[in-house]
Amino acid sequence: MDALLIVGGLLLILCGLVWLVARAFSTSLLWGYGSLLPPLTLAFVVAHWRRAASPVLLLGMGFIPLVVGVTMLANHNPERLAAILSLDWLEPQPKIDSGLNIQLLGELNGEPFAPSLGELIDGTLLLREGDTFTHRELTIRLPGGYRGGDLSIDVLPEDVADLPQIELKWLLAEQDLPVTRLVSGGYTLHLDLHEEAPNLLRGDLHLVLPAGYRTSLTGSVELFTNRLRYRGERVDTRYHSQETLAWVVRDYLQRKHRTRAVELQAIPPLDLDALQLDFETDARIAGVSRRIPISLTRSEVHGWRVKGDDAPELPPPSEAEEERTVPVPTTIVRGEERPVDRRIGFSLQRLLDSPSRFLGALVRVQTERGRSAEGRFSGVNPEGRLVIQHSLGGQGEANFLLRPSEVVEIQLLEP
Repeated sequence: MDALLIVGGLLLILCGLVWLVARAFSTSLLWGYGSLLPPLTLAFVVAHWRRAASPVLLLGMGFIPLVVGVTMLANHNPERLAAILSLDWLEPQPKIDSGLNIQLLGELNGEPFAPSLGELIDGTLLLREGDTFTHRELTIRLPGGYRGGDLSIDVLPEDVADLPQIELKWLLAEQDLPVTRLVSGGYTLHLDLHEEAPNLLRGDLHLVLPAGYRTSLTGSVELFTNRLRYRGERVDTRYHSQETLAWVVRDYLQRKHRTRAVELQAIPPLDLDALQLDFETDARIAGVSRRIPISLTRSEVHGWRVKGDDAPELPPPSEAEEERTVPVPTTIVRGEERPVDRRIGFSLQRLLDSPSRFLGALVRVQTERGRSAEGRFSGVNPEGRLVIQHSLGGQGEANFLLRPSEVVEIQLLEP
């Protein structure tokens, strides 16, 4: 009601001003052009009151609903009135630059959706408008989590087992809490993401929810895999996140103690808006557990740093540190060397690094969808998929083609 009164009053005032200028032009061109300037408009009203009386009366009537509407708004929503009077709404809203190239076409809840932030952390893929929740947000929770590397997921409407859960959020006008909708099935999803250093996933996303949700997206995305930000190859310590603070503390301890063997325990939740933070953290340094007091300071230029940090940089890691491999034991029986058991130290990465070594070996694979395949390893095809040949008895053979990113567990069943 208050908005209608304010708008109605402004329209009456505008009509009165237009009518007054028209009366001035009908008197003479000089008065017409002069009435466009407020001081001369007042002079015209005084000099030609009879011609200006009706427009001035209409203009004055417009102030009545305007004042009533503003008074009502001030009584029940003073914050909104203050925001209107501050004129901040006249300034264009700055576009948040997250550093990601997200090219998506589509809508969320029937309205255009243009996310500026994307991340895949702890098995949750998030697309959001703005750096913090503002209006719309889409979340995809992966049932098997995310363990790093490339990611490929395909879901069809008829699929029912181990599906990602889709969550939609949007904020309606004059509401403090967003509306939330959960979708557990009946949708189409295609994800094909490839890992890129230092902390990005790039690829394609295609999502179509059931018609009632009025939500569909298609295009390319870039996602952060942690809450660190980089300038070149160096972590940007000006970015405010718990992960940034943990990296600063770990880097400081590594340089101070001249070792990269630093395992930092989770630091407590801290006030990221503070200029100085004092706390204690547990760390394991070169195998020794310690409790260390830390004082962090923040500046706009240098970002977060440990107070009094003057430790020099560590030298580049040596080849021995980069390639520490555990020797594979060899079993000796009666003075003769037996062939090395390929099951010792076997892993998916070792299989991909040396596929020829395991050709013909019997393996069992568990996928992220809970499916299993057992058969002879037949190599890696040109598309990078594992080929596992499974015998069907007297009915021939079947080949399983699996992406490495789909594999949750792989076992070598023979030496």
